[in-house]
Amino acid sequence: MTEIVAEPGAPGSEVIRVAPARAGWGMAEHEVDLLVVGAGPAGLFAAYYAGFRGLSVAVVDSLPEPGGQVAAMYPEKLIFDVPGFPAVRGRDLVAALVEQAAPREPRYLLGRDATDLSEVDGRLRVLAGPEPVRARAVLITAGIGEFTPRPLPAGGDWLGRGVVHFVPDLAVHRGQDVVVVGGGDSAFDWALALHPIARSVTLVHRRARFRAHPGLVREVAELGVEIITEAQVVAVRGDSAGVHEVELAVGERRRVLPARTVVAALGFTASLGPIESWGLELAGRSIRVDSTMRTNRDRVYAAGDVATYPGKVKLIATGFGEAATAVNNLAVALDPAAHLFPGHSSDRS
Repeated sequence: MTEIVAEPGAPGSEVIRVAPARAGWGMAEHEVDLLVVGAGPAGLFAAYYAGFRGLSVAVVDSLPEPGGQVAAMYPEKLIFDVPGFPAVRGRDLVAALVEQAAPREPRYLLGRDATDLSEVDGRLRVLAGPEPVRARAVLITAGIGEFTPRPLPAGGDWLGRGVVHFVPDLAVHRGQDVVVVGGGDSAFDWALALHPIARSVTLVHRRARFRAHPGLVREVAELGVEIITEAQVVAVRGDSAGVHEVELAVGERRRVLPARTVVAALGFTASLGPIESWGLELAGRSIRVDSTMRTNRDRVYAAGDVATYPGKVKLIATGFGEAATAVNNLAVALDPAAHLFPGHSSDRS
């Protein structure tokens, strides 16, 4: 069965990890009915739903743990647009999706890039890191693709020693002075999440206007978080123990802030990586699909943020529906005698 390991930490701050593969998965070529490329929310739901339809599934992702962008970028953020949950923390949503899929025994290949896609003896063959996987169908749920955080120029020498891009464990920063740099939703999310536990939180942005949602900006400001605008971080200083302070240029003035952690929430660059060479019809960083979520390649489907079609709305809830649509349609493509609609899950024991 799928193994889930919760790393110890502060209550509610566990990092959910999944055993990378079932026993017997080594360097040999292995076969499944469906290979899901991307272990974000849409991919995890697809793993469950494909198992519900009786398909064997493998899930590959370049990140070392399931959850995709949610787990890597905002595990502590409350998400308000998942049906059935007035609010759900990112890490809790991921843990629930992993738990939902577990009885179907998906095989996880984490920390591996999906590279070459070819067809061998009527099967699709994908390299998952060094391991070749043959599948009857492939479902791409790669989200925004491979994402690389934009660096903080003045903090490059301190990355990992006080300068971070993400905050996977809020408790680590309890009682610390934290400076958050950025003006988007992520910057304000981190300020909001860290405010109750940090000694101080200061948000620094180079402009007077923000990309973040106005309601989020207002909520952070009403908490009393200091927001310094039209400011640049010009120096990050510390010693062998880590960062101690940051220096800002605020107009013609200089200002020094105490800081044990600097969260560089400056956005990121993204690309589809090797998927761009798979012969798929693309629209920017998205893959064009039809109403069945099928791409221009036979037995290759896409769902979630990576998929695009007229009227597309990028929401987690949309991705769940697209994953089910893709799985039901590919199930029929693999077995024309199968029914498109398999019945309701509540009809089964």
